[in-house]
Amino acid sequence: MRKKIVAGNWKMNLDYNEGLALFSEITNMIKDEITGAQEAVVCSPFIHLHSLVQMAKGYSKVSVGAQNAHQAESGAYTGEISAKMIKSVGATYVILGHSERRQYFGETNELLAKKTDTALANGLKPIFCIGETLAERDAEIHFGVIKDQLKDGVFHLDAAQFAQLVIAYEPVWAIGTGLTATAPQAQEIHAFIRAEIAAKYGQQLADDTTILYGGSCNAKNAPELFSEKDIDGGLIGGASLKSRDFVDILKVFNSK
Repeated sequence: MRKKIVAGNWKMNLDYNEGLALFSEITNMIKDEITGAQEAVVCSPFIHLHSLVQMAKGYSKVSVGAQNAHQAESGAYTGEISAKMIKSVGATYVILGHSERRQYFGETNELLAKKTDTALANGLKPIFCIGETLAERDAEIHFGVIKDQLKDGVFHLDAAQFAQLVIAYEPVWAIGTGLTATAPQAQEIHAFIRAEIAAKYGQQLADDTTILYGGSCNAKNAPELFSEKDIDGGLIGGASLKSRDFVDILKVFNSK
């Protein structure tokens, strides 16, 4: 049985005290309301990581992650954060390849392959993001785009390494736009991703891989999305900044 995960991506939001207050609300709600085996992952700005890890102690259903990591172990990279630094404060996950990193910072599949290697070498679990733009979907090349993102970004890993990953499918055209892929659209891509993993690593590893949907997922559309057989949770942006909304998404798995 593959893990069900709802990961919150706070992006560049919340000052230090605001972040701690939100996390406190989330953890208390999870303690009171979450009855299943699902896991919440909160990916905060770097300034919050150490404190959130300390606050999460004793909450078995809550993990903490970063939103990015540099590909080098260390060095003269002013303003960057290494995977070792993230791991040293106790965080366990890191988002890699988010569409905003690809778009605004020019991150390529090849660069992300290096980041993935470094994250894994330092004991972090990458949430590896893939997905197509609206132009790529309209041109009907989205399957090829996603296949290349997998092949060039993570398919160089051996099976044991790949087993540490969470894959997040995020249709770029649905991020922050209010648009959402329909459940059948999302399921089609998730099934395609799982088939590609099976072709590379075998059906068992494919069946064990958690694949999240990220693209304006909220408490209203999560039940329909999460009912699809290949959608194992969500990578949540805006809704993760509201404790009630985030925990309501997580609660979708209470009965599953």
